[in-house]
Amino acid sequence: MELTINHTLKKFDVLPDTLEALMAIEIPQKRKGIAVALNNRIIPQSFWAETFLNDKDSILIITATQGG
Repeated sequence: MELTINHTLKKFDVLPDTLEALMAIEIPQKRKGIAVALNNRIIPQSFWAETFLNDKDSILIITATQGG
């Protein structure tokens, strides 16, 4: 099973079933300042738990940073 995360192919033995499960793996301690798009569609954080993933999905994760 594989997902494209931030334009990089990542293989999984067992695909995380939801976007929330994936985010717990990819960014376990960060919950604020994150925007996620699944197959070019923005998914609000309130919908991560009910957004199911499929093999070959494309996910873009953007995190806010400080600076200027």
